[in-house]
Amino acid sequence: MGGNHTQTKFILLGITDSPCVQAPLFGLFLLIYIVTLVGNMGIMVLVWVVPSLHTPMYFFLSHFSFTDVCYSTVISPKMLADLLSENKTISFAGCVTQFHGFAFFATAECHLLAVMAYDRHVAICNPLLYVTVISSRVCQRLVALSYLVAFLSAIIYTGCTFGGSFCGPNQIDHFFCDISPVLKLMCSETHRNKMVIFAFVVINAVGTSMIILLSYICILRTVLRMRSAQSRSRAFNTCTSHLAAVSLFYGTIFFMYLQPASSHRSLDKVASIFYTVVTPMLNPFIYSLRNKEVKGALVKVGNQKSLVKEIK
Repeated sequence: MGGNHTQTKFILLGITDSPCVQAPLFGLFLLIYIVTLVGNMGIMVLVWVVPSLHTPMYFFLSHFSFTDVCYSTVISPKMLADLLSENKTISFAGCVTQFHGFAFFATAECHLLAVMAYDRHVAICNPLLYVTVISSRVCQRLVALSYLVAFLSAIIYTGCTFGGSFCGPNQIDHFFCDISPVLKLMCSETHRNKMVIFAFVVINAVGTSMIILLSYICILRTVLRMRSAQSRSRAFNTCTSHLAAVSLFYGTIFFMYLQPASSHRSLDKVASIFYTVVTPMLNPFIYSLRNKEVKGALVKVGNQKSLVKEIK
């Protein structure tokens, strides 16, 4: 990790210090977290048990749901506990672990979204080669590569964020251990650390967003050349869910991590809540409500359960 530190624990100041607001927020965020777990795990189980969803697109979606569950779980339980507790401390090791987990799964989501865009690009622009290009082995390698790049990036983010001396205040003005509020507590020079972090955010966030953008430029050109209005509509429908997820995720990520450090204000907490708590909850709805195959699979599973009950 590098560097020396004298702090053994930090204090998370949380979302608010108003006692009358903390209890309602606890109820709201607990509900959101439960819906997040049920929705994303439901998508994962559905893809696993329904043969018609055993395709590359839903293979990637199941991993996307998995990362949503994981990085929400890295943040939400501690945030919920702090809303009801006066003791909002977190150990130095706990803070490092929480941040590394968050950085790993958030970065993995960036790459999975890019992989999903590439999958849609091949499906629409080169449908005759789709089975060959996006084979099961290629799918597994793309997902494994996404996790590998995310893991290595998370190590670099964590090393730069915690690899210095913490000898002053130990109060983190946030509800979880994030880059900017942690770096503010570092006694040693942080300019080089910030530059390395910024470079890797650009590589991961901007790099993957460019892959997505180029994929959709090619998709748009192909769709506009289609003569049938029905074909155009079908092609756009396969992309709308992914585009909605991309907009939600990248919008808040760019707001948080690609703005100057001097412009970080309390509004950052709202943006952080959105992409760490709200977005993982919304993704299952985006992919189920806008997707006929997922809705059809849900109906099919529901009918099978009803049939089993009738037989019993």
